[in-house]
Amino acid sequence: MRFSLQHNTLTQVLSHAEGLPISNHRPIPQNPFNDTFMYSTQLQRYLSGRELLSSEGPFSNETLHAHYQNGFIKLNHGVWRENDRLTCNRCGNTNSSLFAYFCCARCGEQQCHYCRNCIMMGRISECTPLYSWNGPVPDTNSTASLDWNGVLSKGQAHASEEVINAMKANQELLIWAVCGAGKTEVLFKGLEYGLMDGKRMCIATPRTDVVLELAPRLRKVFPKTTISALYGGSEEIHQPASLYVATTHQLLRFKEAFDTVIVDEVDAFPYSADKSLQYAVKKSRKQKSSLIYLTATPSKQWKKDVELKKRSAIKIPARYHGHPLPVPQFAWCGNWKGKLKQHTLPPIILKWLTTQLQSKKQAFLFVPSVALIDQVVELCQQFDERIEGVHAEDARRKEKVSRFRNGEIPLIVTSTILERGVTIPNSDVAVLGSEDDIFTESALVQISGRVGRNAAFPTGEITFFHYGKTQAMLDAKRHIEQMNEEAKNSEYLIGK
Repeated sequence: MRFSLQHNTLTQVLSHAEGLPISNHRPIPQNPFNDTFMYSTQLQRYLSGRELLSSEGPFSNETLHAHYQNGFIKLNHGVWRENDRLTCNRCGNTNSSLFAYFCCARCGEQQCHYCRNCIMMGRISECTPLYSWNGPVPDTNSTASLDWNGVLSKGQAHASEEVINAMKANQELLIWAVCGAGKTEVLFKGLEYGLMDGKRMCIATPRTDVVLELAPRLRKVFPKTTISALYGGSEEIHQPASLYVATTHQLLRFKEAFDTVIVDEVDAFPYSADKSLQYAVKKSRKQKSSLIYLTATPSKQWKKDVELKKRSAIKIPARYHGHPLPVPQFAWCGNWKGKLKQHTLPPIILKWLTTQLQSKKQAFLFVPSVALIDQVVELCQQFDERIEGVHAEDARRKEKVSRFRNGEIPLIVTSTILERGVTIPNSDVAVLGSEDDIFTESALVQISGRVGRNAAFPTGEITFFHYGKTQAMLDAKRHIEQMNEEAKNSEYLIGK
């Protein structure tokens, strides 16, 4: 790749296109701070802790420029080039294959490079500045009235204390807790402590569905706290808050913002495989801050780090209600792909479907790919027309999941997007084609964890329909059985 853009391009754009008096030196020099300038407190609250394109905020260029000229806003190169090496200052990308260039009408360059890695957040290029707040830190007016009368299990209580200790000491901590252990409740006292101490906090998760479930739960227990839920298409994107619940992608818009970052479902895709999202978490933290990780299925490396005491961790092997995790059953269903080609489902699946609908319990049916969902839904709707399917790109995804939570959909056919973040009190789960590579040990453990989460309905069935057992299936079953065995001997079980 050839980098031909001259260094003064950003300066030219800022000086002429935006009217900002910036010289040609690196880094972009900041104007002297003018303490007599009447700055916008609205802009202060919005931009503090963020690093944004000018087009991302609800403020005019004139307002931004006036604040820059008086030293209240600082600028950073969007894409930085040095010695023919490109770096995206928003997502940290340095992979040359993830940059491209275009003939830019804004700066006049034939090869203005932009970052393809974070293009979904809006195009950022060599001539695109990032804006951040450079003035006084806004006053913290957060309130933390915790309105929750629940009682933590001993395991939860111990983990809750360690969360607060990690916050006080600005340390990292892993909470390794089985699905249904009550990880959210473990956070309540820590969030209360942080909010009362004036800390700015964020709970980040890789999945939008988890944000949509967490935000209303937190608003219910912290009714006086300003909470913003950030995800693609969120209507709260411009709302400053004391507590943010966000997808990890949204953290790309923050810089040195949070005193505490809590990463829920740290093992989930895409966070686990995307270095830019891990960079976003690091970038969003203040220099002195705490980082709390939550997961039911840590990676092999994380497990090893815990065993070797290289990573501080608290383990909760038991569910909050004290009942064991439902263990998956294996059921051979034959050549199910062949049956689908004949526009039918295997007899054992049809039997499961009819029995499930007669039971009046809700159910998840996981399938290996999005391409199969519509076909399976069509076949299932012959038994009940209320059955729906949902996947990540479904335009009605939010509506369907909401209806499923409300009991309006008896069975939902889905991809692995619902392996986390959706809790249905009285439900069973089945996986069609559990031998597929998409169903890793972690995914199958999480899918199994949808069952028996509610204290009023602590049991349920999880069935892996397969055309041949895989190591991932065996490992997932062994994982669940081991956690159940550990729970029996745990000093933190209810009643011990």
